[in-house]
Amino acid sequence: MFNIIEKQKNYFNTHATLSVSFRVLQLKRLRLQIKAYYDQIITAFAKDLNKKEFDVVVTEIGLVMMELNYMIRHLKSFAKPKRVQTSLLNFPSKGIKIREPYGCVLVASPWNYPFQLTMIPVISAIAGGNTLVVKPSRSTPNVTNVIKKMLSIYDEEYVHVVTKEDEINQLFDSRFDFIFYTGSLNKARELMEKQAKFLTPMILELGGKSPCIVDSDANVDLSAKRIVWGKFLNAGQTCVAPDYILIHSSIKDQWLESAKKYIEKFYYEGEELSNDFVKIVNKPALERLQSLIDPKKIYFGGKTYGQVLEPTILIDVKKDDAVMQEEIFGPIMPIIEFTDFEEELKKLANMEHPLAFYYFGNDKDKIEKAKMFLSFGGGAINDTVMHLSEKNLPFGGLGNSGMGSYHGKQSFLSFTHEKSVLMKSNKFDLNLKYPPANQRRTNFLKKFFRI
Repeated sequence: MFNIIEKQKNYFNTHATLSVSFRVLQLKRLRLQIKAYYDQIITAFAKDLNKKEFDVVVTEIGLVMMELNYMIRHLKSFAKPKRVQTSLLNFPSKGIKIREPYGCVLVASPWNYPFQLTMIPVISAIAGGNTLVVKPSRSTPNVTNVIKKMLSIYDEEYVHVVTKEDEINQLFDSRFDFIFYTGSLNKARELMEKQAKFLTPMILELGGKSPCIVDSDANVDLSAKRIVWGKFLNAGQTCVAPDYILIHSSIKDQWLESAKKYIEKFYYEGEELSNDFVKIVNKPALERLQSLIDPKKIYFGGKTYGQVLEPTILIDVKKDDAVMQEEIFGPIMPIIEFTDFEEELKKLANMEHPLAFYYFGNDKDKIEKAKMFLSFGGGAINDTVMHLSEKNLPFGGLGNSGMGSYHGKQSFLSFTHEKSVLMKSNKFDLNLKYPPANQRRTNFLKKFFRI
């Protein structure tokens, strides 16, 4: 691993990756690769997650292509140095802001959206002018294999995909110029501890228990439809899925009926669970989810079929139940009743900052309070999950749900450093800063600084 990083840093120091034309060319090559490997990507998802073509296009390839096309179209503008106004203190001069690449970047991605959450940071790193080491998930080996083959068009001194055990074991101890990590909180802590000696800048995309409030004036049927889709998308293995649902007691029964209706409509064929429902990634993950289900509180579902856990609703859930002690990351929907919006808001404000927050209702004052008084990575009003599909809305967490953000222009900004340069003229030199000091200069400066 250390040899690969040294090669990449040496290549970076040749300045080959600096030109915008080079970066755009590499992005266009990547676009051709994705199209060429389309069928293999679809097959790999079917094997790893039982994910069918429609879902792969919607949640994986489509988002990657949208980001890729956007970056190709706007990269020249993003990378252009920006002139800024300078003050009288530096007259005559001009200020320049330059976006420069970090250097050798590590992109480490998870298994739940193994193509999207690998390729969008890869696109960002290339657009930023970096070299990169890519570490996809071992839990989705078929998708990882396709990614490795796709990226083999690049020499390893530019892009290297890590799959060997010894290289993986060295990753967190290796010195990178920037790291983009998506995964668990515990692994993120380990990464930060090991990289502390290098003071490595990084983006962490983690998760947490993202709450969803359904208030008394919400559109019952539509909110149930959107929440069921967002919760059970990818069998709940989504970092921004609504983790648990806080439902106003006045509409709970009606809402549950609607939720059950949409679960059956979306995921069942008659009384049988559809063969298209995504499976849980592995047996340990399935066993963990099964341990979170209290049989006495099942309103709907709860059964397993091989490595598939059907959509499950739990009612009468309490804050101290097992399902409320950790991020669920599976197709289990806990329902908690509430009656006082202000009280629930106070409780949520005292919890760890979630990656996402959702509110369903139409009261403008409540919506404003939910937006302004709670800290969360991102979210939506009267919808779930879809905020991350908007390229003009940066995506990321804070606190235990992560740090930093990306998507759209923010991806380019995050994978580059903003360098400031003051361009001073030799035609004139203002003597204010030079000794010896005198009262006249002091008085002028006091007036200038408004002291």
